Amino acid sequence: MGIAERYEKVEEELAQECALAGRDPKEVRLVAVSKTVGVEGVGEAYAAGARDFGENRPDQIVPKSQAFPDARWHFIGNIQSRRIRDIVDSASLIHSVYQEKHARKIDEVAREKGIVQDILIEVNVSGEESKSGVSPDEAEALVDVCETLPNVRVRGFMTMAPQGDLEIARRCFEGLAKLAEKVRASLPASSAEAFDELSMGMSEDWREAVHAGATIVRIGRAIFSDSF
Repeated sequence: MGIAERYEKVEEELAQECALAGRDPKEVRLVAVSKTVGVEGVGEAYAAGARDFGENRPDQIVPKSQAFPDARWHFIGNIQSRRIRDIVDSASLIHSVYQEKHARKIDEVAREKGIVQDILIEVNVSGEESKSGVSPDEAEALVDVCETLPNVRVRGFMTMAPQGDLEIARRCFEGLAKLAEKVRASLPASSAEAFDELSMGMSEDWREAVHAGATIVRIGRAIFSDSF
């Protein structure tokens, strides 16, 4: 089974899981995480209908987004201040903002470009030291800071669940959904309307994320690896 066939299979399974969860499949965006393949692999998924791709390194998102400018590119990796300009140049949505200094730099670069950059705040719901993100208790304060930045728009939250236990993963996802509801209720009406994304769930646990309310699932190996 090639990349195109695996993408179509995942897309079909996502629609089925949405139905089981009582959700419209159009409510959940499938981001194909293409970090393990080159431009050719992206092309195979694109030919199968993929239009949202995720990358975790600036030196990968730049050439791939240039090769497929009609696709929507998501930056999902660790942010380095010196590469923020490349990220803003390439990404329609930045998933992994958790430091105020990065939010301010993104705002600065976006202002120079004359755009408003959409971002997600990364939240470390599980509390694992190996994972990035603000704690749930700190998330609302960072959203409030971003509300003061005219060229940044916070679209919601992103998280990564611990691997190996789907029940724990689901609890993490449900926790993020509850936090999002709380923060949304505290925002001005215009900001609350835009705060509508929950990026959670990967190849191992995206089904749990769908049932918990994910609007974006980030799937790489199930699409791009023949050994998943």
